[in-house]
Amino acid sequence: MTTRRSVVVISDWVDGQSPNGFVPAPRDVASWRSLDTASQPWTGPAHPEDPVAGGYLERLPLALVAAGIVEQAEIWHHWRGEGAPPFHRDSAVLARRAFRIDAEHAPFASSEMVDFVRAFGAPHVLVVLGLGIAPDLLALCANSVILYNSIDAPALRVPADVSERFDLVLTGAQWQSDEVEARHPGMRTAIMPVGPEFAAIDQFRPLGTAKDVDLIYVAAAQPYKRHDILFDALARLPRDVQALCVFGYGEDADALRDRARDEQLSIEFVGPPGVPIDEVNRLMNRARFGVVCGVDDGAPAILTEYMLAGLPVLANADLKCGLQFILPETGMTASAKGFADAILEMRANAADFRPREAALARWTWPHTIARLAVIIEEIHDAKQ
Repeated sequence: MTTRRSVVVISDWVDGQSPNGFVPAPRDVASWRSLDTASQPWTGPAHPEDPVAGGYLERLPLALVAAGIVEQAEIWHHWRGEGAPPFHRDSAVLARRAFRIDAEHAPFASSEMVDFVRAFGAPHVLVVLGLGIAPDLLALCANSVILYNSIDAPALRVPADVSERFDLVLTGAQWQSDEVEARHPGMRTAIMPVGPEFAAIDQFRPLGTAKDVDLIYVAAAQPYKRHDILFDALARLPRDVQALCVFGYGEDADALRDRARDEQLSIEFVGPPGVPIDEVNRLMNRARFGVVCGVDDGAPAILTEYMLAGLPVLANADLKCGLQFILPETGMTASAKGFADAILEMRANAADFRPREAALARWTWPHTIARLAVIIEEIHDAKQ
């Protein structure tokens, strides 16, 4: 079967639980060579037509496929379970694969992953996210175009012996690019955060339904998302200001519900667990505007997702990455102390913004992939 040009995205997600605690499983290198045809990498059809959709893990690789830069995409995770690591094919073009890790610390090392690359070859483009992978795997992919994005406020969440092997670091703000330059002078960077910059065109969209709440905050129930800033503001406002909080996951959900009850805040809660993307879009359409309260946060994908759903955004003025998406037509910023007044202003003027039009003109995936394609080609040519 013909080998296709490929992209692999490796996240720092570790899945699978072992009742006996973490024990590295014995490996059989030859097992990779006996995969059935449907499970082998880089062998799907040429020029498939998959939509660019999903979360930030999916949209970047699918955009690379849609742009013709690669033909196949895989998302790789790490696995600590006792059973065989899972394999799942989402479509003819996108597959998900997991590999046992050697130890439970980042940057993650996986001898299984190394064996796999030795058996089947490295992808043409390798995207590393978050806490990173071990240098030995990056060395095997030395001829690949290696991209990194931390998905968080720190520009580089990996040791220098890992980051020195990256060809391009995608950052969320100029100060992040400066941090990369300070560690690795001359390393290439691009302010191109994978969440908001690779937005799907119609995954989030206006539905024309009734607006029965004032604002929505779609964010994990975790401390760094700073729900306290929103709740402090709501506590100072009339109780007719109605909010909707949507949690995909997070350990603070019960405490936030308790506070809202105790202070009689007008907040409706959804999740955890999370709900499907179509339902998130429906929930967004109930609100007049969206909020982003975090400070120590990467450029969250929700910034442009709100906008594409037709919602202007009120963002914390101290957000470390992503304020470039807040334009006069897309929303406004406010300090934590000024959040209450800004909520009232946004409620009064939400209809005056044009967020979807601005996002479509700047930040949906076709715009971003056109910029990225040029950089990938330059890096590829320099490696030949």
